[in-house]
Amino acid sequence: MRWDASALRAGLGRGAIAVSGIAGGIALWWAVVTVFDVAPYVVPPPDDVWRSLTGDFSTLLDNLWPTAQEALLGFAIGNVLAVAIAIVFVHSRTIERGLFPVAVFVQTLPLVAVAPVLVLMFGNGMAPKVIIAALMTLFPTLVNAVRGFDAIGPQTLELFRVLSASKADVFWKARTFASLPFLFSSLKIASTSAVIGAIVAEWIGADEGLGYLIINATYNFQTPLLYATMIVASLFALLLFALVGLIERLVVTWEDD
Repeated sequence: MRWDASALRAGLGRGAIAVSGIAGGIALWWAVVTVFDVAPYVVPPPDDVWRSLTGDFSTLLDNLWPTAQEALLGFAIGNVLAVAIAIVFVHSRTIERGLFPVAVFVQTLPLVAVAPVLVLMFGNGMAPKVIIAALMTLFPTLVNAVRGFDAIGPQTLELFRVLSASKADVFWKARTFASLPFLFSSLKIASTSAVIGAIVAEWIGADEGLGYLIINATYNFQTPLLYATMIVASLFALLLFALVGLIERLVVTWEDD
């Protein structure tokens, strides 16, 4: 990975474009609300949302913490399980053909149907939220991990056979490296999916968290707080996405060549 002046200028340029887009979106939001005289309880103006962000900052922070815990635990558990299952699938096509349809079936189950069942089984604590977040991350990581482990070419496999390499050598020295670009692509998706899963699970049964705060603000017509909560959730998901991207740049260095 090379850090030079051109790369820095390109990064600053992309950052300036992103900031300009955000500023343009806020300006458009303000203009639409003002020109069409939209009721504040439907769509509040940006300054009302900003006042809620600053005035209710402690409330937002207190509710961000449980959601962050649930999302991070679900992210970790879901991805570890996905990689472990992918390793089994790669080494046993019979197991893959038998269990992959089960994974697809679980992925198709709607969260709003699964969450109440998990709440009945595990209560209103952290467990059902973590499970939902893990389920949200498991399938995309599983699919990409299997695809990545299978991404090595036949010539590479033949070379390892000629060198009398063991299955462990093939896995760690060939399959693992081939899978990393695919794996990090899925981790980026999973980082945001875990946050969504945790928030949706909190809608079903919780007394804290960003999902709880969204429902509470909606029922009490605290629209600025509702928008502020959504912004905090989006910023947290964006932070996780950026962190995974940073780790990818540090680990998958050969992709830059």
